[in-house]
Amino acid sequence: MCGIAGLFDLSRGQPAGALDRAVRNMIDTLDHRGPDGQGTFVDEAGGVALGHRRLAVIDLSDAGAQPMTSANGRFVIAFNGEIYNFAEIARALPQSTSALRGHSDTEVLLESCARFGIDGTLGRSVGMFAVALWDKRERILTLARDRLGIKPLYWARAGRMILFASEIKAILAHPAFEPEIDRDALAAYLRSGYVPTPRSIYRNLFKLRPGTVLRLTSTDAPMKAALGTAPDRGRKHAGPADHRPRSRRHRTGGPPDRRRARPAGIRRAARRFPFRRHRSRPPSSP
Repeated sequence: MCGIAGLFDLSRGQPAGALDRAVRNMIDTLDHRGPDGQGTFVDEAGGVALGHRRLAVIDLSDAGAQPMTSANGRFVIAFNGEIYNFAEIARALPQSTSALRGHSDTEVLLESCARFGIDGTLGRSVGMFAVALWDKRERILTLARDRLGIKPLYWARAGRMILFASEIKAILAHPAFEPEIDRDALAAYLRSGYVPTPRSIYRNLFKLRPGTVLRLTSTDAPMKAALGTAPDRGRKHAGPADHRPRSRRHRTGGPPDRRRARPAGIRRAARRFPFRRHRSRPPSSP
């Protein structure tokens, strides 16, 4: 299962020791998600700390431990999930980076991000995932979630601090975040029985939408984009085969009698599946 957590101090005013202690307190709340190990990464100059609780599945050796740094030293990843076609992605890596240290899907994903970028990598990735990727050179923190939202990922504002984690309790463990009930979210829960995305029960704490990439820098407002598809030669629409445009019969769900029987939400989701790129501002707190 694994669990990830971390923080981005936009003011970059905390020493490495304080960042490490804060992220360790966060991942301590996620020990049930990863009993096989834990790790942290701190970039004091960038104001970033990443934490990971590990449930070892594919690569049981220390080569699969996280947070993991790319071979070129530029990118660091904290990953929760599984990439089903990671062997296919590994074959696409150039010869110079094909000698991987281990055989985990995390390392393949990381090296692909270093070579093709996170948009191109996630566009060709088939799986369930929640990802935090830190670019040490550009000082950009990228959060991403799989298209169906199988793996959870929350993020929050706390003054000049951005916090994120697999579960809300890890964010509550950071002293900078002051929990305050979101009355609109509470009303939605009482009305519908759940809190709709992107809200959570707390103000300034949000669920990252499924199929969304969130980029954070210390100078710009957060930017969101939908997961795109990977570029490929000879195909107008690239990416995993399951997401390529199909025949008219498949796109519309079959004959008219079967199409009427499908819930409206499924039809809307099918039309949205090409994942056209867009950017929008993050939800504002009430």
